[in-house]
Amino acid sequence: MTTPPLAGQIALVSGASRGIGAATALALAARGAHLVLVGRTAGGLEEVEERIHQAGGSATIAPLDLADGDSIGRLAEAVAGRWGRLDLLVLNAAILGALSPVPSIDPKDFSRLLTLNVAANQALVAAFDPLLRQSARPRLVGITSSVGASPRAFWGGYGATKAALETLLLAYADEMANLGDLRVAIVDPGATATAMRAQAFPGEDPTTVKPPAVVGEAIAELLAGDYPTGHRLRVTG
Repeated sequence: MTTPPLAGQIALVSGASRGIGAATALALAARGAHLVLVGRTAGGLEEVEERIHQAGGSATIAPLDLADGDSIGRLAEAVAGRWGRLDLLVLNAAILGALSPVPSIDPKDFSRLLTLNVAANQALVAAFDPLLRQSARPRLVGITSSVGASPRAFWGGYGATKAALETLLLAYADEMANLGDLRVAIVDPGATATAMRAQAFPGEDPTTVKPPAVVGEAIAELLAGDYPTGHRLRVTG
């Protein structure tokens, strides 16, 4: 039998209880990785974990609120204690916030966007950087959006957080370029039938856009293969 391409690797996916996060976790598990499933909804994580187990894979759930930096630190300690390293980190969790003109962005809403879409991801990178350095093949993927690079009316708040996330991750890639084989990739999933998409386009027929499984498979294929750090992938379906 052929050894799965990610056999023995430890992968952490944030926002893994549904949508693109869940699909990515399932695709990585199918390629042999052990998944650490991170999200706020324990029930959703348990459902994804069960699907992975039924398919012959392995996973561990880690319900937590990414706005709580202490929880992220405790999770990193737990991963370090059990495995001593992290091979794959997929930063998927994000919120949309309210779509509105820039002058009308609610300060509290914008603060929450920045906390969950930017600060929490920086905290994950900071907490797991030492464990990525212990991997023989560390890989990091950040999920972005087209509005991060191409601003669009009413999407200023969300787009600003994705632009900030890209800058953070690509700066980290540059910092690590001469310190090991860490590869960073930015993935734009494009139009995908997720709960966030339904929130942004409530009148859209979800069958007219690709399912999350297409994106999950694309991310897993990327992580199982080879790519230069700073690589950008747009999933067209």
